[in-house]
Amino acid sequence: MYKDLPHIIPAPQPEVEETFASYQTTYRFYQEVQARSEFKRHCEWYHMTAEQNRQELERMRGELNIMRWFRRRR
Repeated sequence: MYKDLPHIIPAPQPEVEETFASYQTTYRFYQEVQARSEFKRHCEWYHMTAEQNRQELERMRGELNIMRWFRRRR
């Protein structure tokens, strides 16, 4: 039965192989573009969040610390 398979399944044509190779290259390229775009968005989000956290920390440092009063009275 295995001897008959080469006759049933034709060998791929060179044009098909070239087309498939071109498709694979294009597909991988767009995957790479998408991955880099997602990474860039993540980095932008991270930097924006870090800056917001820094600003919030500075505001908190400027506020009155009520807990310090409770700890001193003991």
